[in-house]
Amino acid sequence: MWELDQNLDQPMDEEAGRLRNMYREKKFSSILVMRLAFQSLGVVFGDLGTSPLYVFYNTFPHGVEDAEDIIGALSLIIYSLTLIPLLKYVFVVLRANDNGQGGTFALYSLLCRHAKVNTIPNQHRTDEQLTTYSRQTYDENSLSGKVKRWLESHAYKKNALLILVLVGTCMAIGDGILTPVISVLSASGGIKVDHPKMSNDVVVVVAVVILVGLFSMQHYGTDKVGWLFAPIVLLWFLLIGVIGALNIWKYDSSVLKAFSPVYIYRYIRRGKRDSWVSLGGILLSITGTEALFADLCHFPVLAVQIAFTMIVFPCLLLAYIGQAAYIVCNTGHVSDAFYRSIPDGIYWPMFIIATAAAIVASQATISATFSIIKQALALGCFPRVKVVHTSSKFLGQIYIPDINWVLMILCIAVTAGFKNQSQIGNAYGTAVVIVMVVTTFLMIPIMILVWRSHWILVAIFTALSLLVEVPYLSAVLFKIGQGGWVPLVIAAAFLIIMYVWHYGTVKRYEFEMHSKVSMAWILGLGPSLGLVRVPGIGFVYTELASGVPHIFSHFITNLPAIHSVVVFVCVKYLPVYTVPVEERFLVKRIGPKNFHMFRCVARYGYKDLHKKDDDFEKMLFDSLSLFVRLESMMEGYSDSDEYSLFGQHMKKSIDLTSTENGNENTFYSNVDLSYASSYDLIQPAQSQGSSLVRTSGQTSQTTGDELEFLNRCKEAGVVHILGNTIVRARRESGFAKKIAVDYIYAFLRRICRENSVMFNVPHESLLNVGQIFYI
Repeated sequence: MWELDQNLDQPMDEEAGRLRNMYREKKFSSILVMRLAFQSLGVVFGDLGTSPLYVFYNTFPHGVEDAEDIIGALSLIIYSLTLIPLLKYVFVVLRANDNGQGGTFALYSLLCRHAKVNTIPNQHRTDEQLTTYSRQTYDENSLSGKVKRWLESHAYKKNALLILVLVGTCMAIGDGILTPVISVLSASGGIKVDHPKMSNDVVVVVAVVILVGLFSMQHYGTDKVGWLFAPIVLLWFLLIGVIGALNIWKYDSSVLKAFSPVYIYRYIRRGKRDSWVSLGGILLSITGTEALFADLCHFPVLAVQIAFTMIVFPCLLLAYIGQAAYIVCNTGHVSDAFYRSIPDGIYWPMFIIATAAAIVASQATISATFSIIKQALALGCFPRVKVVHTSSKFLGQIYIPDINWVLMILCIAVTAGFKNQSQIGNAYGTAVVIVMVVTTFLMIPIMILVWRSHWILVAIFTALSLLVEVPYLSAVLFKIGQGGWVPLVIAAAFLIIMYVWHYGTVKRYEFEMHSKVSMAWILGLGPSLGLVRVPGIGFVYTELASGVPHIFSHFITNLPAIHSVVVFVCVKYLPVYTVPVEERFLVKRIGPKNFHMFRCVARYGYKDLHKKDDDFEKMLFDSLSLFVRLESMMEGYSDSDEYSLFGQHMKKSIDLTSTENGNENTFYSNVDLSYASSYDLIQPAQSQGSSLVRTSGQTSQTTGDELEFLNRCKEAGVVHILGNTIVRARRESGFAKKIAVDYIYAFLRRICRENSVMFNVPHESLLNVGQIFYI
């Protein structure tokens, strides 16, 4: 029976092989690259560019005792900017993108393709034939082969890797909350320089108003926002660079000696603990670097590299050196050195531009947060939320309404709650440095498995990165009680949500695997399946790419009838950035033709949006029809009756006219995860289907007759059968597990979007089959 089942329900290797096409990522022209480099200023670099507003104040919150400390701090800023944003990210980490996608989840998806570390084992070798599914093969005795075996050897290593990725992701989300707060609050604080007696509450109110306006603009999309903000940021960088150069010439050009790393050693030795703690302020000079990587999905790598090396990096260096020159001559003005170093004639124009640049800085991390959430959602690590595609040209530019308003509320709460720029700076630094450390550790297996770098190069990269990041991490730990706890609390909340959701997703998949029904048993029942075959088409949704899902057996046990045509639809996400539309659908026939049973696998990448599938039902039916035509055409040339299709060349089919009216029906039963029987799940009913099938037209073996039969079944009615699985913890489970499963996961399931909404399933054609299982 096992051998029969394997022969009847084989993977779609042949289909996937036929389906691979010549899809290639679009190449960008030189003009388009320069245009995107300009636009990237308004989306990617805003956060990094506004750091001069608050770095020196957060480094010396109690004033400057020795002018030499300014030189030491400036030297640290210069080398931090050179080692982390320039060398590590722009020239190394950006190369680790997943076909243009950046962020911690993009690194994770790369690892999932090159090693079996995915905790949801729904991948198959057929998926590796996708044109966007690039991977390497390794010699077993090579370093890459040994590392791959080590990662795959135990489940706890896979879970540890996932938790590391989730920690980095959650800290990046915390960064997306704190960046708008500190940037806008710092820019708004410029009002008090000209009006010293003004209350701090006024500054807070102005900052809150700006934040509300910023988040209200997000639905216009990154494309429009980028074109609006790019000129502002370009002007901002040019102005701070020119003002910095002017201050160097006007005040003290001797600060240029900070290019010597000797002053770093002197600064640390002279101040000892105070100098070490002040690293938390200097760290703010490289904030926004991780957003640079996460926002990569909006722009090609070359565009980001050009913008950073030609505009951002030199202007930032001039700005910091110029401020240092001013502070050396005016040590009492360190708290508002940026605004006081501006020439009087352009103070107010510069204040307006600074406020606008702060808004842009916020945009960078908001866009990065949207990208991160979308990737987490597709990889099963975040509840389903609405994702809006805001650009017809660039697929990565998205907007997530629910996350947008949550970010706004948290930003306003932090702004109104702290009111203190120094404490917010401490919180900000904690989030930033943890994300950087996570990226460094993820880059180690990336360099070994994906790039096959020599271990010496891996060691050099890791040592140089940690040489900068570990001291910064130790410095921010001293400030946990002074505001540094904020991102930890925010990250902990998101980590719980993401891990619990992923845990529930994995358990549901395991349940489907354990309780699936043997295909040999189903086919052994005969063409009528031992049931009443009623006219119509039934799309049965499952997470399995083989076997019969438990919801199907549960459905026919409670209602022993099924449609004349049954299609098992598996929608699965792969660790690739996109699946080309022409490679998305795999279709095969299950059993003889008179069974009228098919399987369709719809594959998506984490960048793909279901909004592109305006009528998922129509795409499924067109896939089925085209499969039948291709099958007939190929019968004379192949011994196999399994053929695939690609959706882009689908022909137009008759518009859906559903005759299913009435409410959704739900059946529930208690099922234990340990339930493993495959055959006693179905109680065959006395077959009454032959007469009904004859009344709806007994099809012949010709293609025309089968297509006519499919069209008649479609006109009779199409029903989408979805599983509504309720997960419960066993009675003997621990307290933490009961809280996680019975309350947190259950709550997230209630508030997330339904699959029927994501696939645009008409309400009148939807049938939910409910079941409960215990873990």
